This record gives sequence, C-alpha cells and structure tokens, in this order.
Amino acid sequence: MAVSLPVVKDFMTPNPITIFPTDSLETVIKLLEEHRISGLPVVDGVNHVVGIISEGDLLVRESPMQPPLYMTLLGSVIYFESPRQFHQHMQKALGMLVQDVMTPQPITTQPETPLTTAANLMLAKKINRLPVVDDDQCLIGIITRHDLVRALKPAVSYESMAD
Repeated sequence: MAVSLPVVKDFMTPNPITIFPTDSLETVIKLLEEHRISGLPVVDGVNHVVGIISEGDLLVRESPMQPPLYMTLLGSVIYFESPRQFHQHMQKALGMLVQDVMTPQPITTQPETPLTTAANLMLAKKINRLPVVDDDQCLIGIITRHDLVRALKPAVSYESMAD
C-alpha cells in the first residue's frame, strides 16, 4: 500500500481574502485586523495574482529612510548601495494604494505541489505565504507557514505515540 505525500491542496486555505491594486491601504489594514491575518494576495480583475501585501510591507512605511551612500569623483556620482532600493522604499513610504506598497510578482505554487517543496521554497525565499494558483494562473488558495505547522501535527502526534 503506497503512502502518498501530503500536497499543498490538503492544507491550503481555499478562496482566500484578496485585495485589488487600486484599493487603499486603510482597506488592507482593516482586513488584516478583522480576519487576524498577516498578508493578502493582490489580484487583478480576472483573479490573477499580481502581488502580495503583508504587515512587513506596511511597516516599511514607518521605518526611517536613509539615502544610499555615495561619493563624487571628478564630477561623477558613485553609489555604494543601490539607489533603486531607496526609491522603492520611498515609494512604499509615501504610497496610499496597495499597488504602491505591495510586493509585485510574488512566487506562487500549485495545488499538487508536495508540501515539503512548498516548505523548502518558503524557507529558501524567506516568505511567509504562497498564493496557490490553477493551470490558468487564477488564485484558488493560499498556504502559509501556519498551515505548514498544522500539517506537522499528525506526524508529531504519531511519533509521540510510538515512543
């Protein structure tokens, strides 16, 4: 009798709460508080995932902005850090809409992906959630680190019974 490995669809939250790029940050904060969640997939009009917005994205707004270090040499500016990162930070700090603050083009997964693959991806990329998309790239669910911990429960219970 073959034992099948758990896959993403076994532990994902189907039909997650979503938000549109043109929604206000006030709406995001309200949804995060109401539903006691830490992030939302951002979708377009046909339910394709275009971004992720999380508490971390909102907290960037409160952190101090430090321009990139640079020096001038013979009239040229030489940056020691990326000015692009500073511009992104400034855009997030001043933005009023989801599209200004979200992380665009998030990493996604599919429902048949093994749970271990999703877990390794989250660890490697240092992300807390993965939108789950179907073959047409439409959002059908979300899997979070909390879901992965929940997936460990049966294995931990079984191991403690064996001792």
